[in-house]
Amino acid sequence: MAGHPVLPEGSPPPLAPYSPGFRSGQFVCTAGMLALDSSGNLIGDGDAGAQTRQVLENIKEIIEAAGGTMEDIVYNMIFLADLGDYQAMNEVYGSYFPENPPARACVQAGLVRPEFLVEIAATAVVGN
Repeated sequence: MAGHPVLPEGSPPPLAPYSPGFRSGQFVCTAGMLALDSSGNLIGDGDAGAQTRQVLENIKEIIEAAGGTMEDIVYNMIFLADLGDYQAMNEVYGSYFPENPPARACVQAGLVRPEFLVEIAATAVVGN
């Protein structure tokens, strides 16, 4: 495999056999991140804004463990269980990318468990 997993210390345990992050050359990709704390507990039950914040903090930990910053993210794929949560997600999301926001897509999708409202997968270019 051309690359290596990125496993930040204290990151939430994966729910399946995958790496939270993976680096290959300058590219760092995260798995679809959920609103879990380091013990695997849900943060923000019923609150899409709080879940978005936790998801982005989890992504930030992965990107930083790979030597980058949130400014290195070039693309985010956002999944919402309900598009009615778009505004709440977007308000928090915008605070993490106040200038030069990365490209993104946002779709409604069934997530792995009903309590999850937001999932985001990120791609960054680190060290260019």
